[in-house]
Amino acid sequence: MSTKWLKTVGASLALTVAAGTVSAETLRVVTDPSFVPFEMMDQETGEMIGFDMEIIREVADRAGFEIDLNTMDFNGIIPALQTGNVDIAIAGITITDEREKIVDFSDPYYDSGLRVLISQNDNSVKAFEDLEGKKIGTKIGSTSYDYLVKNLEKDDGVTPYPGSSDMYMALMSGAVDAVFYDAPNVGYFARTKGKGKAKTVGPLYEGQQYGIALKSGSEWVDDVNSALASMKEDGTYKTIYEKWFGPMPEGM
Repeated sequence: MSTKWLKTVGASLALTVAAGTVSAETLRVVTDPSFVPFEMMDQETGEMIGFDMEIIREVADRAGFEIDLNTMDFNGIIPALQTGNVDIAIAGITITDEREKIVDFSDPYYDSGLRVLISQNDNSVKAFEDLEGKKIGTKIGSTSYDYLVKNLEKDDGVTPYPGSSDMYMALMSGAVDAVFYDAPNVGYFARTKGKGKAKTVGPLYEGQQYGIALKSGSEWVDDVNSALASMKEDGTYKTIYEKWFGPMPEGM
């Protein structure tokens, strides 16, 4: 059964009848609409598109559930899962020990890290250490914010923004000297809207893995993991990956 793409809030965990049979269970799925190219709004169709969106559609199809998709700011996603207001979240969510105490995670589906983004003409920053004493934009509730606070001697210049577009706008306007955030997101900005205006510098910091987050005790963890494993085995994952990021590194 193909996954329905629902854009309006429906009854949670509903069972529908189609063609005389009971359909798959509908799970409430949430994402953050600003984490490109993982999830973003298609301005022409009004639908959410991106790497994560294709992953969750395929996972739902294989695991046997349908999705009722909604969006919210990233910092609200884990609390929404914790309270049971949503069932599943996919938004480039880094698997951490702290988060695993309050939500369940699937097996990792994407390897990532953190990276520095600066203005094209800025030659004063070459690595993380050069961010000391500078104004740095990052995202509220992200692991990049935690990393900055933990590793900078002076973190009073760190400004958390609610959305990715906000921190990039701050960099372009000169409100901050640098952005520190998830590598695929800053890299995508540097190649697209920030082309010729911004650049990434330095290595990847704090290797991370993204997972699909589920409310604690979810009965769907094993089914989600089985779906992800089968996608990697039959090449579907590779096809989706290379559509959004180019050639997939060996070993992924």
